[in-house]
Amino acid sequence: MSFSYKEILVPSLLLFIFQVAWGQKFNKDYVLKIGKTSEEIVLDGLLNESVWEIADVADNFSMILPQDDRKATQFSEVRMAYDDRNLYLAVVFYNNTIKGDYVVESYKRDFSFGKNDNFLVAIDPFNNMTTGFAFGLNAYGAQWDGTMYDGRRVDLNWDTKWYSEVAFDEEKWTAEIAIPLKSIRYDEKLTQWGISFSRLDLKASEKSGWTPVPRQFPSITMAYSGVLDWDAPPPSQGSNVSFIPYLLGEIDSPQKNITDQQLNAGADLKLNLTSSLNLDVTLNPDFSQAEVDQQVTNLDRFELFFPERRQFFLENADLFANFGYDNIRPFFSRRVGLQNPIIGGIRLSGNIDEKWRIGLLDIQTQEDKEIGIPSENFGVFSLQRKVLDRSSIGMIFVNKQSMGELENFKNASEEYNRNFGLEYNYFSADNLWNGKLMYLKSFSPRVSDDDAIFAGNLTYNDNNFLGNFQLEYVGENYNADVGYVPRTHYYKFDTTFKYLFFPRQESKVLSHGPMVGSIQYFNFDGLGIDRGTELGYEVNFKNRSEMALTFENQFIILQNPFDPIRTGILSLEALTKHRWNSINLEYESKPQSLFTYALKSSYGGYFQDGKRWLFFSEMGYRFQPYVELNTLVSYNHIELEAPWGTNGFWLLGVKSKFTFTRNIFFSNLYQYNEQQKLWNFNSRFQWRYKPASDIFLVFNSSDTQMLTPNRNWNLTLKINYWINL
Repeated sequence: MSFSYKEILVPSLLLFIFQVAWGQKFNKDYVLKIGKTSEEIVLDGLLNESVWEIADVADNFSMILPQDDRKATQFSEVRMAYDDRNLYLAVVFYNNTIKGDYVVESYKRDFSFGKNDNFLVAIDPFNNMTTGFAFGLNAYGAQWDGTMYDGRRVDLNWDTKWYSEVAFDEEKWTAEIAIPLKSIRYDEKLTQWGISFSRLDLKASEKSGWTPVPRQFPSITMAYSGVLDWDAPPPSQGSNVSFIPYLLGEIDSPQKNITDQQLNAGADLKLNLTSSLNLDVTLNPDFSQAEVDQQVTNLDRFELFFPERRQFFLENADLFANFGYDNIRPFFSRRVGLQNPIIGGIRLSGNIDEKWRIGLLDIQTQEDKEIGIPSENFGVFSLQRKVLDRSSIGMIFVNKQSMGELENFKNASEEYNRNFGLEYNYFSADNLWNGKLMYLKSFSPRVSDDDAIFAGNLTYNDNNFLGNFQLEYVGENYNADVGYVPRTHYYKFDTTFKYLFFPRQESKVLSHGPMVGSIQYFNFDGLGIDRGTELGYEVNFKNRSEMALTFENQFIILQNPFDPIRTGILSLEALTKHRWNSINLEYESKPQSLFTYALKSSYGGYFQDGKRWLFFSEMGYRFQPYVELNTLVSYNHIELEAPWGTNGFWLLGVKSKFTFTRNIFFSNLYQYNEQQKLWNFNSRFQWRYKPASDIFLVFNSSDTQMLTPNRNWNLTLKINYWINL
């Protein structure tokens, strides 16, 4: 039994043949007028300027959670104004029904939304309901910012210059915000932007927004935004050029009693080609200040995914890294520059106009003769066109090119690897339906057959019901050297259904309901090689704690030899069959408490008729807003026949974060991975001495023994300075 592309493609296309909602913006009647002011606004959070007395007011917020059919009980007000340089916001959040201490994690930037009393604003300067900018504050003034994509997702890796202050007492908390017009991108001709305001009040367990938003969606979903009505076209940005040089000193100790010292320098240049299109150039970049990865116990048959943490690759990442699915990514930036240093790179990204977006990325690495790797060039070109109300068609081309005479390098790969992809992303006007169709093809030397991917999904999500169907076809010879595609040579069906009940009577339970999911992999002869079925029930409480119980059934025919504990003792043979059941229980506590925790336990079978028990916990305590202490404990107990026997793997982590002010941070992470016999310590001090300008002092060490002197450590001092030219 075999399948052709047509047999998969035709039914998939039928998934997208349904009525398309063409309606106008849902909340078009929610209009906030913004006027120009000549008054100097002093950012102190007190709102005592006269402009705030005459400015239009966004008030009468609607509740989103726990119910989305009524007005908020905690009253809120937002006002806006502008001058030739800045966009201003004034916020008042009253505690008119429930008073108490404000809940925050710390002063850290880009805080966790669900763990802080906070205010968010989403700005849609192209009024396209898909892309824009988001800014936020928690009740103690910690800043939160990111770029928006897909109409409801926020990439918090984007940072820009903006200013804010908060003030609070028992009755209310207030904030003033100034966003420089040069810090965002917009169409200077548009006089109506999309705008959303959101408030989360944890002591009242209430999330609300200026415009009504169904509770299954994020509070700043652009499909439900209101209108920001300018009294005149926004001021011109003028020239916008930023130069960010850095200086770095480093001491390495790769072996005991041996040290190496070096001094390094580099720079970034940011240039706005238009008010909505930006060019970034980096020369000799360094990413030593990036956070380290959290250790995991790896019992998976395939390569694990670790997110990108280097700043140059993170801004506008949706144009490059979000093409495809979690396990089908034609471009994964962590492949770039991890083995050999980056010489430099450029990135062109942004909106050409209301409908077109473009992304161009080119990185050059240098050769490393010691490890036998040639210099390489990595290029990505991405183009996106908005269609219908909120949907888009995208194209991507990824090219990896090895340079020089490859026979001179022992670890050289093929001379090139290329990927071309097309993608259609569908979002209905009411946000209830979304889906994707995607086609990818790779190009490598001496490969010209079965090197493509076809995938698609369709999702429906209303107040009570969520349903998703996804299929994938991945060719045997598909190859993405600069991507993340952990397995090939399969087709897959993935189905998920979930239903939530919302009690009508007053209850501690916000919602509860069942879930069923099935993932099935087949080879090209139609033989099922991997099947996972899950039945579960979840309970969501009004205090924002959560609990879930699931039952799983797993069936696997190994396609390659596999060591079930990944310690090198012995591998199970390919084509052997394995099946087991397991039961899982998870609970996450309410975020309002100073002491928070998440627990998970799993018990069931494993490969080769074995047994596996998992216990996982994360616990934290905060002395708000200055100190966060967190621990991670994971234990895997695996019982197998000889030669593996009984094995237990501990994974331990201790993290401390000190936020002395909104500009001075000190974090420490200590980890032990028993499976890898590895101790790891990371300590990072950051002083943001001016907006977007930092001093970092970072210490890293790793070793296979805890009590002996570290034989592998690194100390780095890095200073960067943001200069507006």
